[in-house]
Amino acid sequence: MKSTNFHRDESIDRIRRQRDPWDLVVIGGGATGVGVAVDAASRGLRTLLLEQSDFGKGTSSRSTKLVHGGVRYLQQGNIALVRDALRERSLLKQNAPHLVRDVPFLIPCRNWWQRFYYGIGLKMYDLLARGKGFGRSHQVSAADAIRIIPTLNRDQARGGVVYHDGQFDDARLLINMARTASDLGACLINYVRVAEFSFGVGGKVDGVGAVDEETGEKFNIPARCIVNAAGPFCDFVRQMEDSNCEPMIAASQGVHLVLPRRFFPADAALIVPKTSDGRVIFLIPWHNHVVVGTTDTPISTPSLEPMPQPSEVDFLLATLSDYLTDPPKSSDVLALFTGIRPLVRSSRAARTSSLSRDHVIRLSERGLITITGGKWTTVRKMAEDCVDRVISEASLTAKPCRTKQLAIHGASSDRDLMSDSRAYYGTDLSQIRELEVATPELSSLLNEKLELRRSDVVWAVRHEMARTVDDVLARRSRALFLNASAALAAAPEVARVMAKELDKDESWCSDQLREFTAIAQHFMPDPSLHT
Repeated sequence: MKSTNFHRDESIDRIRRQRDPWDLVVIGGGATGVGVAVDAASRGLRTLLLEQSDFGKGTSSRSTKLVHGGVRYLQQGNIALVRDALRERSLLKQNAPHLVRDVPFLIPCRNWWQRFYYGIGLKMYDLLARGKGFGRSHQVSAADAIRIIPTLNRDQARGGVVYHDGQFDDARLLINMARTASDLGACLINYVRVAEFSFGVGGKVDGVGAVDEETGEKFNIPARCIVNAAGPFCDFVRQMEDSNCEPMIAASQGVHLVLPRRFFPADAALIVPKTSDGRVIFLIPWHNHVVVGTTDTPISTPSLEPMPQPSEVDFLLATLSDYLTDPPKSSDVLALFTGIRPLVRSSRAARTSSLSRDHVIRLSERGLITITGGKWTTVRKMAEDCVDRVISEASLTAKPCRTKQLAIHGASSDRDLMSDSRAYYGTDLSQIRELEVATPELSSLLNEKLELRRSDVVWAVRHEMARTVDDVLARRSRALFLNASAALAAAPEVARVMAKELDKDESWCSDQLREFTAIAQHFMPDPSLHT
């Protein structure tokens, strides 16, 4: 696989030079769209992906950070979804070992019946997995439960069941997948918005009109097939093709809190199996912090920067007060983030928490293929199914799918690398270290509360298509998700480093800081304290 620089200017120039139709144009740079680009490029298809904002700006960077089969889907009886997700879980750990790791999860039980009930269910979970790389479930005593999670309220744990699932960094995986697609020959570009479709023989879609959001340049891009992978926004794309189409999406938002590790100083995660809203709540160690989530609140219209509702935050804190010996207060929250689920509508489902997470592929009368639903864990299979459909509908000649054994960019199982706090870079870390050796000042931290160096910013601009301060602080690093105030404090220096790399002036820095400050308010536990 040839490594590329993944450079935006080169990708824009490639669009200008392309005269023949692309085999496939993908609309949307989240997990689903990038997954489709990886699969299509690996089969030899000429693939272009356009993202209106940044890669993973929406849902795909705001997950609960789990690579899992879904314990509650098993409880709902969706055996097929759980089986497929567990199979994909193993493949993802195999193909991206620098980003996916096995983590034990404790389900606290109040009595022997709960231990028996969850124990039997999780043995079925183990059987459905049938893959290597993850531990098996087992029951534990009350003393063992407290040993595993020292801050667990003893009244909630008269024993428990431990099972194993995967944990990952969603935005970092997405960027590495985008690099993989680029390495395979795909063209991916952020900040290019699809504004319209073009139509050819028989009224079928045969291309898109797109706009470079940075320069205003317009492109007419011919394509043999177009895939709408815009996640929560896929109905907006469908309406550009057919203004009368029926909505597919029943959007729901989930809120997560990020806390200091002292509230949960465990290497294992905790699962609250049933809350008052019917969901499960996870407490998960992540980048030396703990992530708590998630809620499930139906919303009418998706947004790139969804706002958490105070009631959602209160609900999570109230749940924690039942399970932790030292319950956090709102003032202890370092950051909160909100993600939108693109759930597929169902007239039989009364609430979004009960809607299926299965993916749906739909072909319109005019030839637009829409893929939506699903979940992070099953993205590879979703992409395989979608590209199979593309090949069939557009009569394309392509190689068989090979993503089951396709290593993601940066993949490494090297023990020395995996022990490094920046192991999420994988094999790219050696080149970042070379930058730091050549220019020692790049190795300095930008903020004492963040694992973020100037070298990370330089690398993000040069090799990961970072274009804004938000790109760097929210998705190339996870600073904004971990500590919103610290990220805001680091922003001026991030802007200065980026401006030097991008040849921008002081006015650009000022604009970036103003825009990032507005974005950061959505991640602040109490925005009024920071405006």
